Amino acid sequence: MSTPDRGDLPLPDYDHLPAGALEHRIRSLRSEEVARLLKYEHEHADRPPVVQLLAARKRQLEEGAQPSGGDPGAYRPEQSQRGRGGSPVSPATSPQPSSPPPHGTPDQRGSRRATARSEASAR
Repeated sequence: MSTPDRGDLPLPDYDHLPAGALEHRIRSLRSEEVARLLKYEHEHADRPPVVQLLAARKRQLEEGAQPSGGDPGAYRPEQSQRGRGGSPVSPATSPQPSSPPPHGTPDQRGSRRATARSEASAR
């Protein structure tokens, strides 16, 4: 069996998927499709957590687990939405600038000044 080409993979965006997204995306694949991904992974990135995940799923399928329904190429929330750039914040929606309050409360600041004055006059 030859090395699978990216175009032959059951997940066309496989190379761009984060490892955490694979667990859910491979649930709908058949055993031979998971085997193709596993072979491709071994021959390319060979990421231990991904190899472990694919091998475990392949074993589950060989032991009788059934692929779940759904399309593995459907909506991909793990990819950023292109075309949505910028921020919805504008000068019109920004809050007014403010300075943080000084340390202490007004009564504490006043008592410090009085204490400093009385200490200075006592000297």
